[in-house]
Amino acid sequence: MTPHVRASLRALTALFLVAVALVGPGCRMVKPEAGGDRTVEAGVPVGFGSEARDAPVVRWDFGDGSPPQQGARVSHAFQRAGSFPVRALAKDKDEVLASATVTVVPRPVLRALPADTEVALFFPQLRGNVEPLVAFVSRLLGEAQARQTLEEAPLLSLVLGELRGQPRVVDPEEGMGFFSLPGFEGTVALLGVMDPQAAVDAVVKELESGGATVARREPDGTVHLRRENGAPMLLFLDRGYLYLVVPDIVESDGVREVRGQVVKVLAQAGGTEPAGEAALEAVRARIAGMSGTGLSELPLLTELRSKVGAGNLHLFARPEGDDASSGIHGIWAALKAEERRLDLEGWVASDKSLFEGRSAPGSELLGKAPLGPIASLMVSMPPEELAKLVFGAPGSARRERTQHRLQEEGLDAAGVEQLLGALRGDLTLLAYFDAAAFYRNFVKGSRRPEPRGALLFQAGLVRSEPVLEWLTARLKARGQPFEVVKGPDATRLRTRAMEQPVEFTVTADRLMMHGGESLEARPKGDVGAELRERFGAQAFEQGHFSAMVDMGRLRSELDAPQEVPGVPSQQLPVARSLVDTLLDQLPPVELVFADFAPEQGGGRFRARTVLRSR
Repeated sequence: MTPHVRASLRALTALFLVAVALVGPGCRMVKPEAGGDRTVEAGVPVGFGSEARDAPVVRWDFGDGSPPQQGARVSHAFQRAGSFPVRALAKDKDEVLASATVTVVPRPVLRALPADTEVALFFPQLRGNVEPLVAFVSRLLGEAQARQTLEEAPLLSLVLGELRGQPRVVDPEEGMGFFSLPGFEGTVALLGVMDPQAAVDAVVKELESGGATVARREPDGTVHLRRENGAPMLLFLDRGYLYLVVPDIVESDGVREVRGQVVKVLAQAGGTEPAGEAALEAVRARIAGMSGTGLSELPLLTELRSKVGAGNLHLFARPEGDDASSGIHGIWAALKAEERRLDLEGWVASDKSLFEGRSAPGSELLGKAPLGPIASLMVSMPPEELAKLVFGAPGSARRERTQHRLQEEGLDAAGVEQLLGALRGDLTLLAYFDAAAFYRNFVKGSRRPEPRGALLFQAGLVRSEPVLEWLTARLKARGQPFEVVKGPDATRLRTRAMEQPVEFTVTADRLMMHGGESLEARPKGDVGAELRERFGAQAFEQGHFSAMVDMGRLRSELDAPQEVPGVPSQQLPVARSLVDTLLDQLPPVELVFADFAPEQGGGRFRARTVLRSR
């Protein structure tokens, strides 16, 4: 082969290689990118396809019933939980070019709450949590009153509509709640939704029926509203949740002022303090700009949740600003509802031991008292803390008012200080009902359903003289006749209140009060042991703040008498029937109980309400 021919072949080869390099990319079919199988949260936009310049334009079928989208790169938010096959189809035919399976899980409500939330009250999931609470409130208030009361809460009417079988726009697997943010004086409501536009329309319709008007709408679905008083509201969607921002309104001298001020957000941006709609826009910007974890991974929240069991409704709160110096880190509570019972359990986290680890005395009265009280109250805490509870903290405005009032009642400054330090740390109050005395008064006395029974009160003392001095000065200041009976171990002051006898007994280490009917006929026993057996967890024990009201016992005692001395036998059934009618007008509460006690790292509180069968 001649040199000339070889040179020509080299030139042709080089030209061919250049042509392939230039033309090849245009002829090669680039496949679309479905992104592979993945798990995402409902309402959170997901990207499909590629942003490369040579990425093909295809039709994207998301498998959830939504209209297909066309493009090289698209975004789609799945509105409900499930498993969906996503396919990239050729533009003009159903050829599948790429596919992926997307598993959609509910978006937890805590991830939809900003990480700096101050207070939040929320249902972690609507399904299985709203129904028990609605059933309890309906039994407590009656169905009509309960529905009216619950529907006054923003967005809750949509949830109640779901329970009544209306078209589903709410996501039952997601949550609902109300929260507040630092620097914003108002409330934000949020609700997980499946059909965003239908949810917006339903809320707008509900607000308009209440007198609000639509000021304007934005292309993304955001709605600006105004209440009848002119105050703005903002309704918007973000990642599968519907938010309603409602600022507080304060009236001063007939002038309404919108209190929703978001200073912190605009200060960071170098702005000025907003008012009205600007404040609401700042709240929306804060929510739209938050990370995907929201409040859910806050270390404080993780700590608090480990202390309390699950419930249908939860409360989270933490101090901010000036309140943050109180030593309280945060509060977490869970409310668990059944049709006839409501239980609350909560935890208060503190950076130091409550009551600074000081011991508290127990109740002597509960150890031996007349059996069968319809109400009980026991306070057991260190004397310094009890003085704060009764009189106010040293240096506080309440303590100053208390000192001034005591001086007006005849105590000098030294006497006031001695009284403030006279308490030992334990207070106990027991209430008893006397059905026979009640019916006698109802039929033969005042002919009004006035309470009849007895009150027993006892307080431990470290000094008795200031207390006796104060009681005497108090009775004199009221111009109330009283008798003083001095004994070797006690001084008794006898008087009357509400036409009932009252006797105060002051000994060296305790103050006792007995008001009302005699309790001599009642057997005595360990009331504290009975209460602890009934309510458990050391309630009504040393170091606890415990209380209970037993309306069921009150009813049973009213039903017990078959005859009452002094009441004609034919009139007693009539009186009982009238009393039953009056009691039926009251909420059907059978029992109320509450308890608080310090523990290592904070304190635990419990409460219970039980309803009777109608």
